[in-house]
This record gives sequence, structure tokens and C-alpha cells, in this order.
Amino acid sequence: MKKSLFLLFFLLCTSFALSQRGKTGDSTFAHRFPDDVFNTVSNATLEMINEVDHDIIVVIRDQNKKYLRHVYIRNLERFTFDKLPITRLYVQFKSKEFYYEDRERTPINYGDNHIFNFYFDPRLEGNYYKITEEEFFKP
Repeated sequence: MKKSLFLLFFLLCTSFALSQRGKTGDSTFAHRFPDDVFNTVSNATLEMINEVDHDIIVVIRDQNKKYLRHVYIRNLERFTFDKLPITRLYVQFKSKEFYYEDRERTPINYGDNHIFNFYFDPRLEGNYYKITEEEFFKP
């Protein structure tokens, strides 16, 4: 009897722990950002591939650093932003407890299909630099 109760308790705790993790494509911070921006005419996409060993939250901004969209991406999964406006994109992301911005700007033109890989630990010096939480969440 005690073993079956322990097993039931263990299974319930495990399911609660796993249910806290988001799914790729979730807008986890929708309450902190304005409405998402879409452009149905541009036919442009940006595929984000998360190849690091943890989940990330990605924010894309236009050339004036105005918010466009954000998404949760699990490790080793990918997500495609479609209907992007024609602009130069800034990519910001939350990785564990830190916030980063990519040094490169991605130009989006009519009909473009881009791929952006997160392929190494962003805490290392390189293509990303740290930003503040306020910069990450600004509208």
C-alpha cells in the first residue's frame, strides 16, 4: 500500500514539474509586450533553430528597435516567424537568467527566407552581448 501511494505521489510530482515547461511557439510574456506585428504582403520568414542545451525566449525587433514578436523555443527545436515586415531585424533572447542581443542585423526583404541558429553557449564572447531586462522587455 505504501509503495503504491509513493509511486502515485512520485508520478504526480513528475507530471507537475514537466507541465511548467513551455512549448515551442508559446508567447510566454504576452502580458509584458504589445500586440504582435504582422505584414501579410511581404511573404518573408525567419526560422529560429535552438541548438543549445536549454530553452530560450526570442524577441525580434525592427530597425527602430520596436517590438515585433516573441516566442518560446525549446532546446533542439525550431520555430518560423512568418509574415514579417520589410526591415532590418534585431534578435534578442533570454537564455537561462541572462538577456542577450545579436550583434548582426538581419535584413528582411520581400519574399526572403532566413535562418538564425543558436548553436553555442551565448555566455561565451562572440556574436552576442548582454543587455538588461529592461531593454529586453521594452515595447
